Amino acid sequence: MNSDNKPDATIKVEKRLNGRWAFVLTFRGVTYPAEGQFASEFQAQAAAHAAMKFLQQRG
Repeated sequence: MNSDNKPDATIKVEKRLNGRWAFVLTFRGVTYPAEGQFASEFQAQAAAHAAMKFLQQRG
């Protein structure tokens, strides 16, 4: 979290029209487009958290 007590990243998981799951990641004010065609909401959440961890490690 930054000094304004806002999180560095937010994740939104959404169900697509085709029934598959995707995630939208916002990291430090940059919104990355919807990613993935996951079979379950849990898979989309796990992938989103992995992407967030990767971005945090890069700095």
